[in-house]
Amino acid sequence: MKPMMRVFLASALGLVLSFGASAKEKITVFAAASLTNALTDIGHDFDKANGTDTVFSFASSSTLSRQVVQGAPAEVFLSANQKWMDYLVENQAVDSASRITLLHNALVLIAPKSSPINEVSISASWNLQKAVGSSRLAVGDPDHVPAGRYGKQSLEKLGLWAQAEPLLARSNSVRAALALVERGEAQLGIVYATDAQISNKVKTLAVFPEKSHKPISYPVALVNKQPTAAAKAFYDYLQTDAAKAVFSKYGFILK
Repeated sequence: MKPMMRVFLASALGLVLSFGASAKEKITVFAAASLTNALTDIGHDFDKANGTDTVFSFASSSTLSRQVVQGAPAEVFLSANQKWMDYLVENQAVDSASRITLLHNALVLIAPKSSPINEVSISASWNLQKAVGSSRLAVGDPDHVPAGRYGKQSLEKLGLWAQAEPLLARSNSVRAALALVERGEAQLGIVYATDAQISNKVKTLAVFPEKSHKPISYPVALVNKQPTAAAKAFYDYLQTDAAKAVFSKYGFILK
């Protein structure tokens, strides 16, 4: 084969491969930070089966919902509470008919693995200040982050909020609060049970009473009223037994 012909064929092959790579349909999913591990696995499985390219943006539900209202190019949105999905519905940023509650979670108190404390009985008589000592109580910011809101509700219900508020290390997401405890920068933290489960650097000291806070639920909805076929397929896939098995593996409650 002549050298020029080889160059031509190589270039043509490169164009074909490049076209094939770019032909993958992209799906953009905005989701609460606590869903990072489970959705990453689910996205990998979905893409492998469908030849798509699912891209995730993980952060606090409040941050993501505001971005969606401002026009961020999300196609599927999963929130860690109903409040921020309500916000999107009110602003007509999602297809309200597609909104369903997908998952539930629990709220736990955690400490670093090295902590001498192994168990805590959370009640109005608990000396939280003594337990925290000179450190801080890591939480998602109660003003914005769903996990922090649930934590505040529970602490108020248990009569501990006045004691806890000055001790808070407010984080911009539940995963950021988890990281503070993992690094030992906070001796106690309030996170979801699923966050505690995925970390080998923390231990669970107590589960907050379920009735001390609003139900921790994760709604999902399609952002576009006329979603792409790929986005609709991913939304549907989240409700399949295969996806539910992954959520269950990571400790989410399916109801």
